[in-house]
Amino acid sequence: MKKIIICGCQGKMGHVLESCIAERDDCEVVAGFDIATEPKKPYPVFSRFADCTVDADVIIDFSNPASLEQLLDYAVSHNLPLIIATTGYNEAQIAAIHKAAETIPVFFSFNMSLGVNLLAELAKKAAAFLGGQFDIEIVEKHHNRKVDAPSGTALMLADAINSVLEQPCSYTYDRHSVRRKREKSEIGISSVRGGTIVGEHEIIFAGRDEIIELKHTAMSREIFAVGAVNAAVYLADSFIPRIYTMSDLL
Repeated sequence: MKKIIICGCQGKMGHVLESCIAERDDCEVVAGFDIATEPKKPYPVFSRFADCTVDADVIIDFSNPASLEQLLDYAVSHNLPLIIATTGYNEAQIAAIHKAAETIPVFFSFNMSLGVNLLAELAKKAAAFLGGQFDIEIVEKHHNRKVDAPSGTALMLADAINSVLEQPCSYTYDRHSVRRKREKSEIGISSVRGGTIVGEHEIIFAGRDEIIELKHTAMSREIFAVGAVNAAVYLADSFIPRIYTMSDLL
């Protein structure tokens, strides 16, 4: 039975994670981290990392980029594998994650969905086949409470496409400020925020007189929680410090 600490346990994803874990017989939640300690949980919740003395096998993080420094310090000092599923990190924070992975196993993915990771692989195949003949645009949609834009998943998809192109493209996020025709050497990334959209990502390959579209729609947050729990159970048995991704899990 793998013992899991949830960072961000009082948030929406924290609740979904808790429900997913409760349905399994190979893991359990033993503690949580959150700035809010109410309402009470069936496990102890700590507002400060330093206060936690509960033994665990792995940490799953669905919280906020502001918690990263303390989270990494705690995981490294306690030699705990870490699943990072939070998005919105800057370059310095991503560098800090990679630095921590020199000491502990870190599973780091901008999206825990199996389907999204398949979408990335399909996009790579399409980009490699189409080369520079098609314009590439990514449109991502999320609920009105999401604070980062573009989404980490959109950037993950753009990076996947760029990895197979002979001439890597730059990213254009805000077309209304760019008064010129579209360049071939760019990938456009557009963000939509509204309502309760869980997550939708569409990759458009627009050529001369034909369009190819690849799309993934998340119907609930549960798909991200299931991926994170699978990663936690997988990583809890690992003692090799490095960055792990969905490819390792698959």
